[in-house]
Amino acid sequence: MEQVILIWIGVMSLWAFLAMGYDKRQAKRKGARVPEKNLWLLACIGGGIGAYLGMQIFRHKTRRTAFRVGFLMLGLIYVTVIFYLSRINGQ
Repeated sequence: MEQVILIWIGVMSLWAFLAMGYDKRQAKRKGARVPEKNLWLLACIGGGIGAYLGMQIFRHKTRRTAFRVGFLMLGLIYVTVIFYLSRINGQ
């Protein structure tokens, strides 16, 4: 079960990271954007790490305090979950 959770967090983080990059590209091109609620959903259901990394790497949504703080907190929660689950598997 722990492996499934770790894989889920990895897949959702990748998806959130890619969504942040896509939304940034669309913002520059004035194209169709990814709704903020979808970015939050991806971050909340396991993609917090990817969403935070995407925000930092693509410099996207960094002026929005809710995104800066929220994605950071979600990222930290998922890092903690990964650390905890890896400790369980190691023992």
